[in-house]
Amino acid sequence: MEMATPQRDESPTIEMTGVRVMRGRRVALTVDRLAVHPGITALIGPNGSGKSTLLHTISGVLTPLAGEVQVLGHSPAESRSDVAYVLQSQSQAAARPITAREVVTLGLSTERRALRPLTAAQRERVANVMERMEITALANHFLSDMSGGQRQRVLIAQGLVQDAAVLLLDEPISGLDIASAATIQREMEAERDKGRTVIVATHDLGEAAGSDAAVLVSGRVIAYGEPSAVLTAEHLQVAYAGRILDIDGKHLALDDGEHHHHH
Repeated sequence: MEMATPQRDESPTIEMTGVRVMRGRRVALTVDRLAVHPGITALIGPNGSGKSTLLHTISGVLTPLAGEVQVLGHSPAESRSDVAYVLQSQSQAAARPITAREVVTLGLSTERRALRPLTAAQRERVANVMERMEITALANHFLSDMSGGQRQRVLIAQGLVQDAAVLLLDEPISGLDIASAATIQREMEAERDKGRTVIVATHDLGEAAGSDAAVLVSGRVIAYGEPSAVLTAEHLQVAYAGRILDIDGKHLALDDGEHHHHH
């Protein structure tokens, strides 16, 4: 499949060449070539397509069996402090008795020395990101007592407080209330406007179409680049392997087992 490669002047933040990533004994993802530039990049594909595997590889959680991965010009291990990875709220142990402020403060773990209190600058950063995510009033509330939207905003704040050049978000607005989704979308755009690289795994074609770039995966990278060139009927048919319906020639409905989305 020919790549829908964008014409960009600036150097890519993330580059992959000849990458093969294993999960257990199976190849979970193959990347012949991928280049991600600053801005908001949507990562889209059916369930089990390798979206989380790609995020894990960029963050250094998974090491490829083969190939080269460069993040900010270095290996993922060397760039780990410049990458913030925010999981879905459902993936978190919400039963642990931890407050919103404590969760956000954990984002500073690479900067803090054990048993030392926060510096004035760190306290200000925590307060600022909590205000941006509209969770200041939840500072002393336990994560386990929060709604899904509140919990997700706390976790996004933990990522933002790291002030990282690369922000990885795993389905950050899936199933959230409108207000929480709007707050998260606004802050993603704010990070983009600072010249940062935001990669967002999503099932939503509309969200992907509105991003600066898109990466379509289904066990391999099928296409990447400008959303209009990536999210074509031809590419989507390949990725969703028959789980795509053509409606009146203008709208597409995807069925990945749990979701229906129209574009």
